[in-house]
Amino acid sequence: MPLKYWISPAAPLGACVFAALLVSAMVRFVDLSPKVEGDFFFADDDPQMQASQSVAERFPVGAQIILRVTALGGTREDYIERVGALTSELLVVPGVDGGFSLTTDDPSRSPLFRRILLTPDSAATNIVLLVDGSDPESLLPRIEEIVSRHEIQDFSVVVSGVPVIVELIRRSLYRDLIVFSIAAVLVFALLIAIVFRDPAIVIGTLATCFTSVAGTLLLVQAMNVGIGLLTANLVTIVFVLTLSHVVFLTANWRRRSGEWVGGDSAAEGRIAALSTAVRDTWEGSFWSMTTTLLGFASLLVATARPLRELGIAGSVGAATALVVSYAIFPAFLARWARPAARHASFAPVKLLAGTRYILPLAALLVVVFGTGVSRVDTDPSLLSYFAEGSTIREGLAQIDADGGSSTLDLVVADPGGSSVSDGSVYRRLEALQATLEADSAVGVVLSPTVLIDHARTIPLAGLLPVDLLLDLASSDALDNVALGYVSRDRDVARFSLRMRESGATPREDVIARLRSQVEAAGLRPVVVAGLYDLQAQLGRLIGSSLKIGIGGLLILFLGVAFVVSRSLRTAALMWTCLATIPIVILGAFGHARLAIDIITSPAANIALAIGADSMIHLVVRVRALAAAGVDTPWPVAVTQIGRPVLGASAIIIAGFGIFVLSSFPPTQRFGIAVIVGTVTAACMALLVLPHLACLGRPPIESLSASAS
Repeated sequence: MPLKYWISPAAPLGACVFAALLVSAMVRFVDLSPKVEGDFFFADDDPQMQASQSVAERFPVGAQIILRVTALGGTREDYIERVGALTSELLVVPGVDGGFSLTTDDPSRSPLFRRILLTPDSAATNIVLLVDGSDPESLLPRIEEIVSRHEIQDFSVVVSGVPVIVELIRRSLYRDLIVFSIAAVLVFALLIAIVFRDPAIVIGTLATCFTSVAGTLLLVQAMNVGIGLLTANLVTIVFVLTLSHVVFLTANWRRRSGEWVGGDSAAEGRIAALSTAVRDTWEGSFWSMTTTLLGFASLLVATARPLRELGIAGSVGAATALVVSYAIFPAFLARWARPAARHASFAPVKLLAGTRYILPLAALLVVVFGTGVSRVDTDPSLLSYFAEGSTIREGLAQIDADGGSSTLDLVVADPGGSSVSDGSVYRRLEALQATLEADSAVGVVLSPTVLIDHARTIPLAGLLPVDLLLDLASSDALDNVALGYVSRDRDVARFSLRMRESGATPREDVIARLRSQVEAAGLRPVVVAGLYDLQAQLGRLIGSSLKIGIGGLLILFLGVAFVVSRSLRTAALMWTCLATIPIVILGAFGHARLAIDIITSPAANIALAIGADSMIHLVVRVRALAAAGVDTPWPVAVTQIGRPVLGASAIIIAGFGIFVLSSFPPTQRFGIAVIVGTVTAACMALLVLPHLACLGRPPIESLSASAS
C-alpha cells in the first residue's frame, strides 16, 4: 500500500467506513446459518455416499423419525388416547408420508410392529414416522410444535432419527457461531485494549479484523462455498489469522517508534518508524501466511466435501488476512496510535533463560503426551455431539438403548445367484435375522423375514408360499412395502438395522463382525451403507485428514523454515519444535479421552499456524540482528518478539476459552484443542527453540545478560 495512503488524515476513518460497509454487505448477502448435509456430513457427490445412494435407489424407503412416548402417570386408557391424538396430528404434518403407533397398529399380533413400537420399558412405546426429503430445518419445528402441545407433566416425548440429529447439530452450530463468535470478538477487543492500552490500536485492530472476516465470507460465498459443518468457525479462525499480523506489526512499530522519540520531527519519526516496522514484519507475515494457506490447501485432496470446503475457505481467509492487515492497519499506526515512549525489554525471558532444565523437561513432556496419541478417538459416538446430562442426550440415549439410534443397511445375496425367495436361501435369511438380533451392538432389525412373518398374521396368508407373499407385498395395493427389503428381481435382500451408539467397540470392527455373520450364514454381503457406515468412514477421514493436514503442513514448513532461516540447522530445529504442537494436542486428547470429531479436527491446523507465526517472526528477527552485527541475536530477538508472542497467545487463549463455555461438546473440544496448541506453541517459540539454537554456544544466561 502506498505510503501516502497510510499517512493521509482521512485513511483511518475511511478504513472504519469501509469495514462497516463490508460487514453490512456480509450480513446482507451471506447466509450464516450452517448447512449440515442430510446424510450426516457428506454431500451427494462424495464417494462415501455412493453405497448409500445405490441402496436408496434400489430400495425406496424414506427416512424415519422415532418418538419415544412415556407415561409418567395416569391410566393406560388415558395414555393410549393421548398417543392416538398425537399420532393423528403428526400424520398430517407436511413432509410426513406415513407412520405407525400403538393406536394404528397392533404390536401384540405382528412381529414387525412388536419390534418397532414396543420398548423394554412397559411404560413407553414408539411412534414411527416415515418422512420424505423435506429439509429437517423446516420439518422438525412442525413436529416439535405438535409435541409441545401434547407433552404434559405425566406424558414425556423424546424425538430421534437421522433428520432430527442433523437438525439438532445444525442448531447448535448456528447458536455457537453467533453467540460465541461475538463473545470471542469482545474478549479479543478487551485484551487488545489491556495489552496495548491505546484506543486507536483497538479500533484499528477491530476494523482490520472485521474487514478481513467480511471479505473472506463474501469471497467464499462468491465461490459457492457456504457455511457448513467445518466452516461454522470460520469467523473466529480468520479473526485470529488477521490478529496475528496486527499484533506483530504493532509490536515492531512500537519498538521502532520508541527509537524515534526525541527526533527532529515527530511526524517524520512516526512515518520512519512505520516504514521500518512494515519492513521488519512483512517477511515473517508473508511466510506465516504461506504455511497457513498451504496447510489449509492440503485439505483440498480430501474426499469429503466439508473438509474440502474448509480447505477452500481457510486458504481464502489466510490470504485475505495478510492483504487486509497491511492494506488497512498501518493507517491507524501512522495517524492515530500513540508512539511508544521507550522500547521496553521482555524481562520474563531473562528469568527463564537461566534454567538448565528447560530442554530435558520439554522432552519429557513431549514423550508423555506422545504416548496418548495412539489413544485418540476419531470415531466418536453420535451421543458425544450432545452434552452429558442434557435432556437431548438423555432422550437419545434412551432410544439408543431401546433399539438403536443409528441406521445401517446390509444388502445380501445368495453366492450362487438364487432368488432370495428360494426355500434354502430364505432359511438362511431367517438364520441371519436371528444372529443379527443377538449381536450386542444391534438393536431393531427389519428384513424380508420380518415382513413375511407380519404378512402371515393376516387370515389365510400363512398358507401362501414366500414368493407369492412377496408378490402381494410388492403390489400397489399394499404400497409396495416389500420393495423396501427385496429387489424387484429378487436377487438381493436388505436388512435394515438400528445400531447402538453407546457401545465401546469401534464401528469398523462392528461392521467387520456383521459382515462375517452374513458370510457365516451362507450369504454374500453386497453393500454396506447407512449412517452407521458413514460415521465409520468419517472416522477414517478424520484420521487421514489429521495426517494429511498436519503431515503436509510439517513437510511444507520444513522448506519454508529453510528459506526463512537460511540455515539447515535452524530449519531442522524449527521443524522439531513445530512437530511437538500436534503431538501435545492429540496426546492430551488421547489421555483425557476427549474425542476428535470432524468439528474439532481443524484445531490442530490452527494451532500449527499460530506456532509457525511465532517461530517465523522470531527467526526473521534473529537473522536481521545477525546481519546487523549483533553478537547475541537469539536472546535479543526473544526480548523483542517475546511481548507480541505472549500478547497474541493470551488474546487467542482467552478468545477460544469462551468456546469452552458452549453447551455443544464439539465446540468445547475445538476451544480446548486451540488453547493447548497455543500454549505449546508459545513455549516452543520463546523457550525451547532459543535454547536448542544456542546449544554448544555460550550459556543462555550470559547471552541474556549481554542482550539486556
